[in-house]
Amino acid sequence: MPSRCFSLRGRETTSGKGSVMSTSRNCPVCGTALSEGAPEAPCPVCLMKLGLESWSSRAAVDPVNTPTELATGRFVAPEIDALQPRMPQLELLELLGKGGMGAVYKARQTALDRLVAVKIINPRAAADPNFAERFSREARSLARLNHPHIDTVHDFGELPPTEPGEPPLFYFVMEYVEGANLRELMKSRRLEPSQALAVVPAICDALQYAHDEGVVHRDIKPENILVDRKGRVKIADFGLAKLLGRGTQDVALTGAYQAMGTLHYMAPEQFERPLEVDHRADIYSLGVTLYELLTGELPLGRFAPPSQKVQVDVRLDEVVLKTLEREPGRRYQRASDVKTELETISGMSTAAFRPQFGHE
Repeated sequence: MPSRCFSLRGRETTSGKGSVMSTSRNCPVCGTALSEGAPEAPCPVCLMKLGLESWSSRAAVDPVNTPTELATGRFVAPEIDALQPRMPQLELLELLGKGGMGAVYKARQTALDRLVAVKIINPRAAADPNFAERFSREARSLARLNHPHIDTVHDFGELPPTEPGEPPLFYFVMEYVEGANLRELMKSRRLEPSQALAVVPAICDALQYAHDEGVVHRDIKPENILVDRKGRVKIADFGLAKLLGRGTQDVALTGAYQAMGTLHYMAPEQFERPLEVDHRADIYSLGVTLYELLTGELPLGRFAPPSQKVQVDVRLDEVVLKTLEREPGRRYQRASDVKTELETISGMSTAAFRPQFGHE
């Protein structure tokens, strides 16, 4: 019986007994076969599209989550002591983390005595003369999203510069989720397939709601999926990839073409046709995330279906394969369809899917 093997972007191959498996590498972006001995990096065409001058140095820092948005200068998170006088409505408590898109602080809304998360956008974004208008437009759109599995935007605003020549600071005040993201959970322990399947229906619900509202996430990955101490799932950072990326008439942060998202989770069209990306890109990223949750690996190159990696229903293979189709028209067209398939396979209702990670 030949074993089945999926190749990147949903192409299926087989290998029978005695056959020789190729050791050639594939481009992690488009799946094109690379010559023997080629480095583990995108092919030259994809490198040009991405504008990555030094893939190896970036991938060495974070091989899984190498972002495609580049910064020409290092982002330094504002010190709390310097930031606090500019935000008197909040009590800034601690810096939770920072990255290419900005920094996140834990804070308390003093008037409501409510814990919140404050996201300060990388100030280099303000170099784009259209950013302030785009920020206001996108922030209002995100603030309208009201769903139990979406991290709520409570407020947003702009802090004027304190020194001549400094850019303003743009910020979101968001729901504070006390718990962990899926990446942290995956690092702390290997998730059981049942736990992985417990998470995905909630993600599907949130995506379907957002897509119906005309909002595409564009950067679904484990880091943006939060699980609180009661096992409730929340998607964070809706729309930030678009906000900090290049729109039809927008200038990218580096002044050159940028594809927005996180490399291994991005759908092919996010590289090839970035202005034509729709909600089906989120379904592709959901498929990458589902595969990683089930197997602990990314679906790169020629990858085995989940049932050959872990003990799961073989029908899950087809669900994963369909989400990872290269052409958007061949994927699931609605996130709710993915949820329905998973519920059918598991024989469980959504209510029974609640994960118990025990990360208190």
